[in-house]
Amino acid sequence: MRSGPVRWAQVAAGLVRVSLSAAMQYRADFVMDAVTGVVRAVAAVVPLVLLFDHRDTVAGWTEGEVTLVVGLFFLMQGLLSVLVEPNLGEIVEAIRTGSLDFVLLKPADAQLLVSLRRVDPGPVWTLLAALGLVAWSVARMPPPSPADVAAAAVLLLAGMAAMYGLWLMAICASFWFVRVDNLRFLLWAVTDAGRWPLDVFARWVQVGLLVVVPVGLLTTFPAMALRGTWTGGTVAFGVGVGLAFLAVSRAAWRAALASYTSASS
Repeated sequence: MRSGPVRWAQVAAGLVRVSLSAAMQYRADFVMDAVTGVVRAVAAVVPLVLLFDHRDTVAGWTEGEVTLVVGLFFLMQGLLSVLVEPNLGEIVEAIRTGSLDFVLLKPADAQLLVSLRRVDPGPVWTLLAALGLVAWSVARMPPPSPADVAAAAVLLLAGMAAMYGLWLMAICASFWFVRVDNLRFLLWAVTDAGRWPLDVFARWVQVGLLVVVPVGLLTTFPAMALRGTWTGGTVAFGVGVGLAFLAVSRAAWRAALASYTSASS
């Protein structure tokens, strides 16, 4: 039997395939999600167009660069909505009803199973709209070098890891608190600040958006790389934050499982 990363990849692919097959049965909802995703992306760009009709830059960022941050923000929202957010409600219900027992009995890592327990394909249109915004923004900027693109990719992955770790820690809170809806809404509200470059905020807010709710790591930092204003220290910091969130969330998950008494106790 295969183990390690190969086994994880096989389990993840299987979970995504089954979840997508179930969700695609509701095709009308899928079409409505497509319209909603495109409208949301357009609505986010219109205020920027109006703003830059009156000024050339905002905190040193041009229109194309700010739009790039918005595109990365929607990319983050799409990834969270497709892969992470649906599982928050699922794991809360599993703990409440005791059905988490069946997950823990499966011959695979429980964290992987609960992380991909449910995949919502509807927001995939938000992802596509986000990629369109990113491509359009980059086309309006000076062409990034291969090193800039590589740095942006590394920072994007680090930001995704950090945000996944944050959401997993929120999921872990449900082992002690039955309802975590308020925490979920709070996280969504705070991450909304990621649609603007970090430079528009005060220093203490920037720190919070990097090491407490690391949305800036997923939006501003990759944009900095693509505009050529990154350094080796920027990449090292981003990777360090991403790994730290993964490590802390893994420890929180293990501690939460240790406190779980199961439905049969």
